[in-house]
Amino acid sequence: MPFSLTPKDSSFYEMFTASARNLVEATAVLGDFVHDHTRRDELASKLRDLEHAGDDATHAVFRQLNSSFVTPFDREDIYNLASDLDDVMDAIEAAADLVVLTGLGTLPAEMGQQVALLQRCAQVTADAMPRLKAMKGLSDYWIEVNSLENEADKLYRRLLSRLYSGEFDALEILKLKEVADQLEEAADAFEHVANVVETIAVKES
Repeated sequence: MPFSLTPKDSSFYEMFTASARNLVEATAVLGDFVHDHTRRDELASKLRDLEHAGDDATHAVFRQLNSSFVTPFDREDIYNLASDLDDVMDAIEAAADLVVLTGLGTLPAEMGQQVALLQRCAQVTADAMPRLKAMKGLSDYWIEVNSLENEADKLYRRLLSRLYSGEFDALEILKLKEVADQLEEAADAFEHVANVVETIAVKES
């Protein structure tokens, strides 16, 4: 059968690694985007290109899944992992798009800190994906991502507290909160990715 996939086939692992590396690039661009408001249109366009590349990678996983009779681990877990990686990219691109569409200028420092946490999440996720093949050395990954997501939650709450402190006008609060929500969604999605990896590792142990 030409489309069969044996457990030794590395196709899915390579696809997941490519998706995660795309997120490393996206969070790097987002870091520039947050700090350099003079290049936002250019950087937002780059993020849209990366989001399209992420979509293509996700669809490639789904096509491979549909054409494979034997998969390296549960089909549902493959689907969830691809979807959650895609959710991270969608949230990152949405955050940048909202900044451009609403005409925000200088962003609160807490947003730069949110992005720094996302960059760390992206890097440890990209480092972990190739290790799925051997199912070794993964526990440190999901523990770190869970810790980073907890930091992101605390930072998000601090940012909300600042937004409602009287420093910003009502319209700006609404705009900034929409962006903060998307950055928080990206952190949550990274944790979902880590949770799926943990589920796979437990099943395969």
